[in-house]
Amino acid sequence: ARLVLIPVFVVLAVRAAGDASWAAGAVFGAAGITDQVDGWLARRWKVESEFGKLADPLADRLMIDVAVVLLFAYDRLPWPALALIVVRDGILVLGTPVALRRGYDFSVSFLGKAATWVLYASIAFILVTEDGTAWPLWVFWSGVALALCAGILYGMAVRRALRE
Repeated sequence: ARLVLIPVFVVLAVRAAGDASWAAGAVFGAAGITDQVDGWLARRWKVESEFGKLADPLADRLMIDVAVVLLFAYDRLPWPALALIVVRDGILVLGTPVALRRGYDFSVSFLGKAATWVLYASIAFILVTEDGTAWPLWVFWSGVALALCAGILYGMAVRRALRE
């Protein structure tokens, strides 16, 4: 569902041209909610799949990265936000297949989930508030900090597992 929502979100965000948009915020928020619901249902019904293990985090990365790029383009986020999120996600997306081929089995940590929740919430808040509203940016930077910590911990775990 998140992959399908990306182009809908892009159209709504571009139409808003950087102004507050409840429509874009609602679609983005819905994407965040589907992330939680589909993960919970998959675990509850024991229908986790290899496709889901790859597509779920990829959909999150794409949705968040597209939002960050658009918010940067409309001067709603500074360039360090773009650099940190896109570079981190690029490393994760490119590194995952390498780690999988070498036998590492990814499992999502609570810290990784928390980072994704905070990023989804903060970006939705930025989308629905007026430019210059500071508090959503504080939430966003908290999410970035969590995401960087989670990324470092994932990297350390992969490195340790691949050494064994």
